[in-house]
Amino acid sequence: MRLSVTHTTRYVFTEPVVHALQRIRLTPKRTQGQEIIRWNMELEHARVELEYDDQHFNHVTLLSIEPGAREVMVRCSGEVETQDNAGIIGRHSGHLPLWSFLGQTALTRPGVRLRALARDALASGSDPLERLHFLSREIAAHVAYETGRTGVETTAEEAAVAGHGVCQDHAHIFIGAARAMDVPARYVSGYLMMNDRIDQEATHAWAEAHVDGLGWVGFDVSNGISPDPRYIRVATGRDYRDAAPVTGILFGTSQENLHVAIGVEQQQAEQ
Repeated sequence: MRLSVTHTTRYVFTEPVVHALQRIRLTPKRTQGQEIIRWNMELEHARVELEYDDQHFNHVTLLSIEPGAREVMVRCSGEVETQDNAGIIGRHSGHLPLWSFLGQTALTRPGVRLRALARDALASGSDPLERLHFLSREIAAHVAYETGRTGVETTAEEAAVAGHGVCQDHAHIFIGAARAMDVPARYVSGYLMMNDRIDQEATHAWAEAHVDGLGWVGFDVSNGISPDPRYIRVATGRDYRDAAPVTGILFGTSQENLHVAIGVEQQQAEQ
């Protein structure tokens, strides 16, 4: 499937910027089942200082904001060819060893609720893949998808206890519980083409777990499926902080207002 993506991020500052840097992870990965046909980044009142691939093989662009700017725009667009591999990414790659995805982070560290989810999944059967599917279903059944109730600093345990969250929370809960089951797991940020609309409010997030004999396998708890050709993988990490689309620092008294516009749609492949 060939997918077309446009992603515009606009910052409006209350005061002229003194100094600001932005770390951008918005370039899709070149990986199994996914080919980048074209990808462009346009900037207003910002410039590229450095580009590199981080420890997770995420492509990172470091931007500096023009001093005195009151508004900044980052617009990414392109086309990506995807395949249906039943959510299987395959063998592990990257600079970090597989065991590093067993360690909990501040966002995924389990408490009583996550440990109970892990125990139930372990008791659900002997097949490792089926245990993970069971875990995904249990999270979806007990943590309702509700926007506006959690934030980027909400931990997996907090969202699980509260019983609501968004795709980021679902991914963190799955990752924390999977690691408690001694299964390596990681966070994925990217795009999802919705069947009923093109315009979207935010990027999407899901989880991947490493299964012996299969490698990395994706689980989208929020939608109850493994990723299919409608999904575009952009960045991966131990949690959201490693894979966040945009992070940065701002010096001065200015406050920022963020506006995001995303469109994902299917394109006809050229003959």
